[in-house]
Formats: sequence, C-alpha cells, structure tokens
Amino acid sequence: MEAHDITFHEITMEDKRWMDEKFAEEGKNACEYTFANNFIWRKRYGVAVAEICGCLIVRSLGDDSFVYSYPVGEGDKKEAIVRLLALCQKAGQSLFLFPVLEAERRQLAEWFPGRFLIAECRDNFDYIYSREKLETLAGKKLHGKRNHIARFKDEGDWRYEPLTAENAEDCRQMTYTWIRMRSEKWNEEMNEEIEVLHEAFDHREELGLVGGVLYRGEEIVAFTMGEPLTEDTFVVHFEKAYPMLQGAYPMINQQFVQHACGAFDYVNREDDTGDEGLRKAKLSYYPEILLKKYSAAESTVVFADRGADADAVKKLWTACFDDTEADVAYYMEQRMTNENMLVIHAEGKIVSMASFLPVQYRIDGAYTDAYYVYAVGTLPEYRGRGYATQILEFAKAWYRAPLLLAPADEGLTDYYAQRGFKTAFLGEWHRQERVQEGASLRALELQPQEALTEEPVSPEEYVRIRDERLEKEGYVRWDAEAVRYAMGLNKRGGGETVAVVSGAPDGKERDVVMYYPQGECLCILETTLLPDKLERFLPVLFAKTGTKTAETAALPGMCWLPGHMKDCGSSMGYLGLTLA
Repeated sequence: MEAHDITFHEITMEDKRWMDEKFAEEGKNACEYTFANNFIWRKRYGVAVAEICGCLIVRSLGDDSFVYSYPVGEGDKKEAIVRLLALCQKAGQSLFLFPVLEAERRQLAEWFPGRFLIAECRDNFDYIYSREKLETLAGKKLHGKRNHIARFKDEGDWRYEPLTAENAEDCRQMTYTWIRMRSEKWNEEMNEEIEVLHEAFDHREELGLVGGVLYRGEEIVAFTMGEPLTEDTFVVHFEKAYPMLQGAYPMINQQFVQHACGAFDYVNREDDTGDEGLRKAKLSYYPEILLKKYSAAESTVVFADRGADADAVKKLWTACFDDTEADVAYYMEQRMTNENMLVIHAEGKIVSMASFLPVQYRIDGAYTDAYYVYAVGTLPEYRGRGYATQILEFAKAWYRAPLLLAPADEGLTDYYAQRGFKTAFLGEWHRQERVQEGASLRALELQPQEALTEEPVSPEEYVRIRDERLEKEGYVRWDAEAVRYAMGLNKRGGGETVAVVSGAPDGKERDVVMYYPQGECLCILETTLLPDKLERFLPVLFAKTGTKTAETAALPGMCWLPGHMKDCGSSMGYLGLTLA
C-alpha cells in the first residue's frame, strides 16, 4: 500500500462493527478507544477513519494539521506509521500522533530513533478508579464524599433509575436548566460538550451507551452515561448534576457504579481537559491509575529517552565535558527525565544535546516558570553545523519561557549573546586567607548567645532558608529536587552542606552553606551567611577541612526572555546554585 492508496472516510455508524473489532484486539483502557467516543465527536473534530496494514487509524482535525491515532489492532503498526509518514510527507506536513500510551512511546523510540518529539499531555491523562472504591467510598480519605452523600439523603424522597428511552428526553431537557445555572462560567468548550452530549442522546441505543438518572422528588437532578471499554474497565463519558445541590455529583457517581458497573474491576472517568476545578475533583477520589498519554510529533529536535538513549547520551557527555562516567550516570538517574533533554540525531546517532531544568524566576515582583540550560554539547566531529543553535531556537519556541544559563567559560558569553541571551546575573568572586598560623581561634569566637554552630540540613529546609535570605528581583528559585541533587553531587566530591545556627537560644537564626575542599582551598558553592558571619565561621571550616584559603562566588549568568517579556528583568539577579 503506497501513500496515495490510503483513503480516509468520514466515520459513520456502518464503521462500528470493524472498529469495535480493532479496539477489542488490543483492549486499551484509554477513553479514546471506543467507537462511540469517536462517533459523537465526529462533527467537532472532523473524525475520519481508515484501515492501514491491518490497523485502525483515526484521523481528526488539530490546530494546524491532522492528528492521527497510534495504529490500533493486531496489524503491522510499524509499517502503518511508515505509510503515514509518507502520506504526510507527500502533503508537505509533519506526522502528529495522539494519543500515545507508555508502551507505544517506547515502541516509537525504538522503531524511529530521533524522528519524533514525544511529550506528556497531562491535561489528557485518564483517571481510572477501582470500582469497589467508588462503590463503597470506604476509608478516611473518602470520608468527605460519604458526608456529602449523607446530606443529599437527609432530604429523603430520592430515587435512582437506569437511563431509558422513557427518561432520556427528560435528561436532555435537564441539560438546558444546567446550562442556565452555569451561565456565568459558560464558554465555547462547554457549548461543544453539550452538542456532543446531545449526539450521544440521539444515538444512545445504536452506540450501546448505558446510563443512570438521579431524582429528587419527580425532578431529575443528575444523570450519567458511559459504556464498557475493555473486559475489566467501564468508561464514563458524561456526568451532569445541578452544581448547587450538595451531594448530587458524588451520589450519581456512587449509585451508577453500584447499579451498572458490577461486572467491571475499574471505572475510567476520562481526563480533566486542564480544568483546575475538575482536576481537583477527580484527584479527590484518589485514582488507582493516572493513565499517561503522550503526543508524538515528527521533528528534527527530539527528547532523549532516558532508557533507550542512555548509552548514547553518556558517550556524548563524556566527549564534551570533564565529568566522570559515574557523575554522568548520577545526573541521569537523579535529574534526567524523558522530557528535559533535547537532542539531535545525525547519521544514526545522537550528536548534540542540551538539558532544560525547571526553575522559578522572579521577574517584575512575581515568579514565572523558567528553564536552566545545562550541558549544551556537540560531538567534536559534528561541531560547526549549527546543531546547538538549532536546539536553543527550538527550546525558545517549545517552552515559551525564560531560559537561564551560566556560560562554562568567558568565550561562550559572545556565543550566547549572538543568540539573544543577555547578562542577567553578575558574577563576583571573593577570596579570604586563613588566620595566621598559631593564632588562637578564641579570638574569633563570639559571645555565647552569638555562637555559630553547624547542623544537618534537609533539601526542603535549604530551599526555605535560601528563599528567605536571598530573594530579590531576578532571583532564581530551585526546588527541593534540584537542591537534593546538588547536595548529593557535592557530597560525592567530598563536600558538605550544613545549616549554620546563630543567635540567642530564644531567637536563633539559621543559614546554609554548601562547600567542598580542593587542595588547600575551601570552595564555597553557595551560602546565605552575610560576609561578617561567614568570616567568623570560616575558622571552623578551615580547621575541619584542613584548608587555608576560601573562595566564594556569585556565578555570572545570562537570560533569554520571550517576546512578551523582553522589557522585563534585571541584570542584577541571583542565580547562585547551579549543577556545575
């Protein structure tokens, strides 16, 4: 089958039989894998289908081009993707696949290395619950749900019925009242959902949809509708209840599961579409599975896979930097994810890379998401081809957030300046000599209420103290995970990270210092101690480490800002702790 032989047609009810067979061949528990779900959304997304190499492919309209499902069924999936690539190439488009599940993500990385940018789509993760949990609501965590149901039942005069041809029209009419109750929050997406819901009512019996209806007196106050998804999972497509009626939502949820889902172990309640209120509500039921979904877009810049690409990344890293293989392995174990290292493949291997680690950047008095650019490197024999620049430019468009970095040497400052980075963190070195040999440390001791002592410090406390002491315009906030890694890396090099306690017993202050000895020099990687306190504490560290001089540094750094933020920021910010 060539690209020109592939023909998609608009999905119709006549496709139900063969599509059901393809879905059943795999038994995937994602909500997209039912005929009904694709059929009722057909008008909104222009859903079309085709069989390619024995696999079902569902095509829908995306923002700029078509979106294709990952091949479904027991056919030749790899060849089906090859045919889709050819089809898109002929049309002058890039292939975009969604949804891609975890096993499929690994398949793509293996079959087409360096071909697809695979990214998590958190807004589309499915919430899958144990049927027993939703039925019984047992346990302390779900105590609140039981209370809401109890309040609903307090009024009495309620009943539950299955959704039937007789009450379906009344449920349809109830949606219009529901719309009026939510008029202040109404938007286009909600309007589209109602249109799709009415498609489900129109074709309910043909689609095999099952539902339940909750009454207060003779008035419908909630209803739900779904269908079997796999042999052990039921999927709920719709659930509507009057928002101001306490307990209506948990009540219809529980009643429907009790009456209609007894043959299933799990209930898939679909995604949250990125709505924070809906996300909070679905998380409050504590799902057994938060089913990850990915998109896969054809691209020359892709994310490295920390499993399949591990050896290639290590070889590239050690070829570009002085880090030991053990330190590289430690970084990959602790900090690398499947979505924070961008790479380029050439001639069948990874030849260029850069990591982008999430931080918070204080700009115009508020924090914004930003990314610290780390370990930018290209194999020596592939340098001069613009690969690193290509990765940086891709990152600007992908993240659409400030990019921060600390040039490894002065010569790189011009390189980054030519690519739009500006000075944002001024560097400043301080050097201090040890007290003369034989001088008494007592001369530097403070009064008892001002004594300085050291104690262990956790990454979480380090973050808290660092934020309290160092926050200012242009400050970069690292989270506890980043600090934990930095502390571990420093310890591997013979260093320590401690809290420094000072002040009277009833008013103690805590600071932090991260340091390591290098020969006779004590390198202070970061500290929140003011200069006078650091001077008083150094003799303790000199004696402890056997060093004679100390160096502290505020690392110089640069920042690129997206267009809407180009006039923001300060050149006097504080970067401080990095992974260097």
